[in-house]
Amino acid sequence: MSAPERIPPRGVTTTDQASAELLAHGELTVRGRIRDASNAALYCTVARDGREAACVYKPVAGERPLWDFPDGNLARREVAAYEVSEATGWGLVPPTVLREGPYGEGMCQLWIETAPESELLALVDGEEPEPGWKAIGFAEVGEGRTALLVHADDERLRRLAVLDAVINNADRKGGHLLPTADGRLYGIDHGVTFNTENKLRTLLWGWAGEPLTGEAVEVLQGLKGALEPSGALAGTLAALVTPAEVDATRARVDALLESGKHPEPSGEWPAIPWPPV
Repeated sequence: MSAPERIPPRGVTTTDQASAELLAHGELTVRGRIRDASNAALYCTVARDGREAACVYKPVAGERPLWDFPDGNLARREVAAYEVSEATGWGLVPPTVLREGPYGEGMCQLWIETAPESELLALVDGEEPEPGWKAIGFAEVGEGRTALLVHADDERLRRLAVLDAVINNADRKGGHLLPTADGRLYGIDHGVTFNTENKLRTLLWGWAGEPLTGEAVEVLQGLKGALEPSGALAGTLAALVTPAEVDATRARVDALLESGKHPEPSGEWPAIPWPPV
């Protein structure tokens, strides 16, 4: 395996903003159902003023209740994750809005076409990763054999690891990583985020305990200001998650800045989601 190419920062683009407008105000037409999703997820098109795009629509009515999250709130958490991503300037979550659709209010997110040749995760022999890769842990691969699960030492993944720590993502699986042909990387499926308890579960532990990059510190400082009670992001999140969860998000940003390091598994909660992919 060769080391992945490092990608320079990518800010929010006018294309992203135009896509969000289209998602929010276009005519939504259901084309089919995504059957491997845990909650109702519908493949749709959205059209307005001669523009059309594919998207995913997750109606609140199709959400399964969870013991540790308020009922009917997962769609708002997906939108909240997008808003935090936009505030970082990294553009790591596809344009996502909350809107009315054929089955009531729900989350609507731009469909992302992936570049399947991009290798971000791998199983390798040996006890140490090769240069350009980070170790996650050992996994059983059958017949009593284990292999080392690794992820790419990729700046895009590292930014996503920081975002996940801020939003307290409880479900960062390999299948939620969408690299594109133009070099961008998106993360999807953010319904189980923003809990007040530490529930970080992710495959992106390769930087655990390592110092944050200067870029990440700068972004976190920006988030800290935006999350002040009078800040724009705090106001946006207040309409999407509970006041206690906004406070907890603020506290996580403060804790990251104070430690100056990527978080490590707490030991109080499974560190890796299942299934991991």
